[in-house]
Amino acid sequence: MKILVVDDSKAMRMIVKRTLKKAGLEGYDVVEASDGVEALSVVKADKPDLILCDWNMPNMSGLELLRVLRNSDNDIPFGFVTSESTPEMRQIAEHAGASFFISKPFTAATFADRIGSVI
Repeated sequence: MKILVVDDSKAMRMIVKRTLKKAGLEGYDVVEASDGVEALSVVKADKPDLILCDWNMPNMSGLELLRVLRNSDNDIPFGFVTSESTPEMRQIAEHAGASFFISKPFTAATFADRIGSVI
């Protein structure tokens, strides 16, 4: 299984990768992208099985990325990992086709629960 981690912060991408391991989700191939534009290229080249994505990023936000993927009939499970977690944002994400929402700060248990339900 291949997991794409999309976040404009390299430090946050590393934290997400470390949390995946702590959650018992190790042994997966993890690829990274720094924004939605780069993520689209990675999706085409690497064909991930799961995307973990920040909401706010330069060039193309996580929501824009999700909408582009869904409009091209790409149904890769997509979860937001973000500090933006208002009920309105969760509703927008769900309507756009997000599989789950993980709020920062997060725990390994949260990762195991949310990601385990889609893989």
